[in-house]
Amino acid sequence: MRFLVRERLLAFGDDYWIEDDRGNRVYLVDGKAIRLRDTFELKDTQGRVLIDIHKKMFALRDTMVIERDGEPLATVRRKRLSLLRNHYRVTLADGRTELDVSGKILDREFAVEYDGELLAVVSRRWLHVRETYGVDVVREDADPALLIAVTVCVIHLADRERDDG
Repeated sequence: MRFLVRERLLAFGDDYWIEDDRGNRVYLVDGKAIRLRDTFELKDTQGRVLIDIHKKMFALRDTMVIERDGEPLATVRRKRLSLLRNHYRVTLADGRTELDVSGKILDREFAVEYDGELLAVVSRRWLHVRETYGVDVVREDADPALLIAVTVCVIHLADRERDDG
């Protein structure tokens, strides 16, 4: 499953649509501009909230929390001591399962893996439209909404780190 993410730079509230490979809108990333912390909702085309994403308020490192139906689903944070490449760790709610995100995050060229197995690839290479990148969910049994939420978190954290640094 391939999804196209069309970011709008400096869009109020960071709202943007995610389309499937046929150009149909599938998800809306709805940024909440008035909140005290960075908050996003991943919605379906009917406006139902599928996933809530927010920045954890009191954490030593920047951390994003992903929730579904009010229950924690995953925590995303930059991996410590990642010198060579951008590297993020996603800990699922069970506490034992971790996803590894690495690559050139700011260039939108990275992979999401579980235990060395590729789950999704994020890339601009196949696209020629500015400010658009693709999320290619490789595994059939993967949760596309979760992988898109992870992508939103990692890009948001990397962009904030670049702007702060």
